This record gives sequence, structure tokens and C-alpha cells, in this order.
Amino acid sequence: MEITDFSQPIRQSVKGIIVIFAFNLVTFIKKFFVLFIALGVSILRSKSIGNVTPIMMLLGFLAILIIILVYAILKYLNFKFHISNDDFHLATGIVNKDNTIIPKSKIQNVYIKQNFLQQIINVVSVKIETAGDKKSEIEISALDKPTALLLKKKLFRKAQIELSNDEEIALTEEPEVFFKVTPKRLLLEGLSQNHFKSFLLIITFAFGLYTEFKDVLKELELEQHIEGFTELDEATIFNLIITNVIIVIGVVLISFLFSVVKTFIINFNLEVVEHQKTVEINKGLFNKVSLSLTPSRIQNLVITTNRVKQFFGLHTLSVKQAMVNVKQQKNFKIVALEKDQLSYLVNKLLSNYEDNEGEKAKPKPYYMRISALEMLVFGAILNSVSLAFFGIKMLWINVIFLPLAILYVYVAYKKAYYIISENFVSIGSGVIDTTTNVLEIHKIQSVKLKQTVFQRPRDIASIVISTASKSVTIPYISKTEALSIYNFLLYKVESQDRDWM
Repeated sequence: MEITDFSQPIRQSVKGIIVIFAFNLVTFIKKFFVLFIALGVSILRSKSIGNVTPIMMLLGFLAILIIILVYAILKYLNFKFHISNDDFHLATGIVNKDNTIIPKSKIQNVYIKQNFLQQIINVVSVKIETAGDKKSEIEISALDKPTALLLKKKLFRKAQIELSNDEEIALTEEPEVFFKVTPKRLLLEGLSQNHFKSFLLIITFAFGLYTEFKDVLKELELEQHIEGFTELDEATIFNLIITNVIIVIGVVLISFLFSVVKTFIINFNLEVVEHQKTVEINKGLFNKVSLSLTPSRIQNLVITTNRVKQFFGLHTLSVKQAMVNVKQQKNFKIVALEKDQLSYLVNKLLSNYEDNEGEKAKPKPYYMRISALEMLVFGAILNSVSLAFFGIKMLWINVIFLPLAILYVYVAYKKAYYIISENFVSIGSGVIDTTTNVLEIHKIQSVKLKQTVFQRPRDIASIVISTASKSVTIPYISKTEALSIYNFLLYKVESQDRDWM
């Protein structure tokens, strides 16, 4: 039974005042944090700056809190929304009044989220996104969950007179939890991720700390102790290598822990709920989200795995939609799927994908030259940094780097492929991870043939295929093949009478 009448203008929950106040307070503090700290330290040291005393500063901060609270109350009172048969209506504005109307057919996604504060006060926010500009993004900050779910259902529902019997049955059917992640699989997912980014992040963080506290280390004369220690072990290169290996192992272990914790926080209680025509993703610990995937709105699918994940039977499916909020795209990711579950979801989200047939083709060996050049540049930077900070004794790192660089070039070329079928384009790539991009041809927005001055003499070109969510590239193929693919894709896009959304 529907408990809320959305046909009449209504406000969000009164708890929305707390959410709006907290959001604006955090925004204000982020902007002026450094200024407040500087003023506070100066006043505490000298007791006053001009005529400003600590008490006056405290009163000023209280006045700012009151202003933000009044603004939150006024914003709450002037925020009203309702739904007609075909449109969502929103009235906002304190001084200048705005009325926004969004047709239901243009709504790209409606997702429910709940940050830590909203969990405490037991409300959720509803965000409505279209494939248009940022002005078409709307967020209702505080609704109770049953009302939010009902609103989401209404926004995706057609006008009542247009519903067929099958659709009416579908709306009343109980959804089925297709997949629910276990703590064990989340742990394996975190351990089997590509830790290279985490490794670099920790190294960068550690170097930043060292730079910041270099003066403190000098005062404690730790550098002299370290130099003395290294002088004692300088006669034995083995000891130097062991020391560096221990440091690397320590950083690797920290990066593993970082990835596992991050995976648990983002994907806590992950479940995939299957509806008649959509798939819903629910997950999150501190920031809970609930998102719906509608096949007609999906632009690309990205399937990711690696050798360790394959051993544990883990696959990741990322869904790309035509949304303004790029950050939110990261939430459209389902991790720790088994192969059968992955195949089922792909076939549900992409119609007739099981009939996808096409010849697997590879780029030209020129691909390896480009990969080798990338590794050469990276190696030059690595050696320059090593020489600048650690001296010539660190050039031994090339003993490790050179075999890894050769392996990188070989694996990158081995994993690169593309398949062009009647309805789909599939592009494979990766080094540590194996990534497959899949897109439906009728959703292609543009096709571009790309060729550099170095590629022209070798008769090589690349194809850049763009959808409303991202661009993918078929790299370094013969120009003849590139022209053939270019003409085929343009013909298919122009000849098919199908909407891209």
C-alpha cells in the first residue's frame, strides 16, 4: 500500500535540516580551514590580533554556525517536489525561485545512498541523474527508506495508462537476491587486486612524510646514525639488498592491508537484486548506496580479472552509463562474481550477447614497440630518481627492472585483441589485470580513425570508438583493416533504427 501521495508537492523529512546543515558546515570548513587555523594560532600566541580576541573569534564562529543553520532551514522549507504522470517537478530557491521539470523518459538513474550521518539519524538521500548537464542532477537529502524506494519506483514507472498486464505483474513481483558476497570472497578480492597503485600511493605518502619531517630528523641526528649504520654494512652488498628487500616487503604488506580494508568498506554487504527488467546493486559500510541498472541505459561493460582472481574464481563487472557524475560511476561495480554469475549478468544486461560471434584479431607488432618505448621512458625516470636520491649504488635496481619491462611488453601484446561482430565490439587489454570492454554497436556515438606521422609510413592506424559514457581504442592495426572497421561501424550505426538509450 502506497503511504505517500507524490502527486501533491511535498517536502523531505525534517531531518533534512540536519543533513543540509552538516553538508554546508563541512563545505565551509574545507574552504576556510587553513585561515581559521592560522588566525587561531596567532591569537593564542599573542592573545589578540588588533582588536580581535579569542572570545570575539569564538563568537564569530558561533554567528557563522547560526547563519548556516538558518540557511539550512530556509532551504528545507523552499524545497518541494512532486510527480505527474510523465514528469518529475522540483521547486527550490530561497530568494530566486527555480522550477525544474524532468521527463521520466530522460532519467538516467535514480540511486539511494546513505552516508554515516544519515545512518545515525535513519534517513537516506535520493539522487536523480539524467544524461544531460549538471543542472539536471537533483538530490533529495533526507527521506525515510520506504518513501525513497517508493519514489524510485514511481520515477521509473510509466504513466499508468501505458502499463501492460505483464508490466503490472512485474511491478508487483518480489525481487530476487541473485548474488550476495561473503566475507571470505571479499577478503580474497582484496588480496588478489592489482596492488601496484596502492604500492605507489604508500611510497609517495612515505616520501611526503620524510620531506615534511626532514628538519626534525636532522635535529634528532638520525641521519648520522643511519649513515653510520650503512657504512658498517657497505662492505657487504648482500646486506644492502636484504635491507631494501625488507623495506619493499613491508610496503607490499601495507598495500595488501590497504586494499583489503578499502574493498571491505566499499563493498560491505554487497548484493545484486534481480528484478524483471533491471538489476539493483546494494553495498557500502560508511556510505551505503543502492543503484539500479537498466539495460537500455547501459553504454559499456568492463570485465576485469587476473591470474590470481581466476584461481579463486573471482571476476569484476563494471557498468558504464551516460552520467554526469564520473565519481559515481565507480559504484556501478560488482566484485567477486563467479564465472557463471558473470555470464548470466552480462547476458541480462546486453540482449543477445550469448550469440556474439566474431573472429578474434590482434594489433600489429608495432604495439610492442610502443609498449617498449613506454617502459624505456619509465626506466629513464626511475634511474634518474634513484641516482638523485640514493646515488650510483641504487643502479642495481635495473637487474630487476629490465626483465620486468620485457615481461610487460610481452604480456601487454599477448592480452591485446579485438572482436567485431554484427552487434557488439569487444576489446581486450591489460598486463597485470585482464580487461575486456564490451559495447553495443547501436549505442556508438562516434567513430574516429587516428594515425600519427610515425604510423603513416608503416600503414598503421587506430580506431577510437566513443559512446555516451567512455571511449575505447582498437590500437595499431593495418590502415586497410582500420578503414574496413570504420566503414562497417558507421554503416551499422546509421542503418539501425534503435535508440542509444
